[in-house]
Amino acid sequence: MSTTLNENLLLAIPLAPLAGSLIAGLFGWKIGRRGSHSITILGVAISLVLSCFVFLDVMNGASFNATIYEWMTVGPLKMEIGFLVDSLTAMMMVIVTFVSLMVHIYTIGYMADEETGYERFFSYISLFTFSMLMLVMSNNFLQLFFGWEAVGLVSYLLIGFYFTRPTAIYANMKAFLVNRVGDFGFLLGIGLLLAFAGSLNYGDVFAHRTELAGMTFPGTDWGLLTVACICLFIGAMGKSAQFPLHVWLPDSMEGPTPISALIHAATMVTAGIFMVTRMSPLFELSDSALSFVTVIGAITALFMGFLGVVQNDIKRVVAYSTLSQLGYMTVALGVSAYPVAVFHLATHAFFKALLFLGAGSVIIGMHHDQDMRNMGGLRKYMPITWITSLLGSLALIGTPFFSGFYSKDSIIDAVKLSHLPGSGFAYFAVVASVFVTALYSFRMYFMVFHGKERFRGPKHPESPMAIEAAAHAHDSHGHDSHGHDDHGHGHGPHVPHETPWVITLPLILLAIPSVIIGALAIGPMLFGDFFAHGVVFDRVIFIGENHPALHEMAEEFHGWFAMGLHSVAGLPVWLALAGVVVSWFLYLKRTDLPGVIKQRFLPIYNLLDNKYYLDKINDVVFAKGAVAIGRGLWKEGDVAVIDGIVNGLAKFVGWFAGVIRFLQSGYIYHYAFAMIIGMLGLLTLFVTLGGK
Repeated sequence: MSTTLNENLLLAIPLAPLAGSLIAGLFGWKIGRRGSHSITILGVAISLVLSCFVFLDVMNGASFNATIYEWMTVGPLKMEIGFLVDSLTAMMMVIVTFVSLMVHIYTIGYMADEETGYERFFSYISLFTFSMLMLVMSNNFLQLFFGWEAVGLVSYLLIGFYFTRPTAIYANMKAFLVNRVGDFGFLLGIGLLLAFAGSLNYGDVFAHRTELAGMTFPGTDWGLLTVACICLFIGAMGKSAQFPLHVWLPDSMEGPTPISALIHAATMVTAGIFMVTRMSPLFELSDSALSFVTVIGAITALFMGFLGVVQNDIKRVVAYSTLSQLGYMTVALGVSAYPVAVFHLATHAFFKALLFLGAGSVIIGMHHDQDMRNMGGLRKYMPITWITSLLGSLALIGTPFFSGFYSKDSIIDAVKLSHLPGSGFAYFAVVASVFVTALYSFRMYFMVFHGKERFRGPKHPESPMAIEAAAHAHDSHGHDSHGHDDHGHGHGPHVPHETPWVITLPLILLAIPSVIIGALAIGPMLFGDFFAHGVVFDRVIFIGENHPALHEMAEEFHGWFAMGLHSVAGLPVWLALAGVVVSWFLYLKRTDLPGVIKQRFLPIYNLLDNKYYLDKINDVVFAKGAVAIGRGLWKEGDVAVIDGIVNGLAKFVGWFAGVIRFLQSGYIYHYAFAMIIGMLGLLTLFVTLGGK
């Protein structure tokens, strides 16, 4: 078998979704709704099938690392489009295309009642798939940055899909601006590596890594590689929504539910995790950068989980769950357990996409009411959504033998064995977060699928969703967007119903890997040779000898079944069980207690309900501060200085022209006299110079 993959085959993988996006976007008005979703689904399906073939070839030893197109040459610097395909890339390609295909199919049912924008939405999600594939397949920083910015741009368009709704516009602008903060650091990191390594190609930069590790940042005693890695990670903090650049992700729920699954489960938010993993040869040479990564991830994992406990919007609960799980992945990166981080990325992709799409199915069944306080008892009305959501929740909390258990438990073990500064706090955070995750996950599950049916009677008097929905009965879609017979208006006494097969089929297909993928993948990915054969480095993922956590874990691993049985003696499983029991007691047995606890700890509740006041701090310090600085620069810099200089020059020219105007009398004898005076002046000058 050939050890080099076919270039044309690789090109077809990102170009197939791009072609579908362009056709649906440019000719959707002509080919209609059926034509638009058919062509985009076909493009993503082709991409998935080809990605699976590539994955199988890579597992058999094939690889690819070459330039596809040389865009520009500036001196010794080459700016190229190229692909690097190894086991990490192949795995990401399969995950991205599979989840994207499920979202495309699901969207047919979810967006069925949209009178406008249907074709545009399919064009956007296919374009997003193309952008993400270009990111994960890149072999150089230029293409990585292109994919990085492209997914940011398309997410801006998707979050603001309902562009006449003020909250959607606020959310997409917030996402765009917060990501620009992270991207500024990302660009600085790339610039530092380019300046001192002299190349944008991964292989060339990795070849200079030892030399870079010995350099200091100009003018300081900071390690150059430490500064570059922290700058790169700041980019990941924005894209992967790490504290304090996480504030955009919960608000991005303003977009339709399918993009919540696509952007926030398996693709955009995991781009930062993928990037740091790809840069493992650089991060491994800076313990300071790794400690920074560890602490940021630990803060995100624990404190974002707390926020999920007080949410009543079903999509926002899942959104804060995403933040917390991204924190887990980041902690794994920080303790050099890169394969474990990628493993959790893979398992999380399936069960989080399942939970998001399950939440969307509930929203449709509830006639587009998203407030969990208006739900309850949906199990008998929506059996497929119920069982698949239960499976997703069990995977999320780390139930033994479910996929999330193997990846989360491995992260906790890796952090426990780490000796890097900050790993002690990180261990406490990830262990405590197990209880918090189970608490908010099953709070959502019990409130939605069990207990009293709250949708038949009057809406909850405090329900913000009911208030907002009533205010937007004829909302920004330009019509009563969900007032069709099969969905209802969302505010009448309609009985919930199971959703169509185009929605339940993706739920079933995502539920299967949510249960089994962890057991199947843990052996080869963490303790086998899945990441053994690198292309631009000796291994796909480099782990230094100074961080032996994975080696110690490998000695204690005796198979997936034994790991599941052994977990019963561990603390995480009992913490997860405690979280489920507490949720059951508070939200099914003693439903009066949450209100009592809220009043007793009202300051803490207000702190969580206001999301640690970070949005207000950003508004006051950054938004209003930026406006004040901009206004000051405008008045003092632009008006006073620049306009002063420009207007001063104009006034001087006007004054000088006024003076000269007196010499232009129009009489010939005046001009003759001026010529004679000029001649006398020149003769005097020549005589004087000649005398000298």
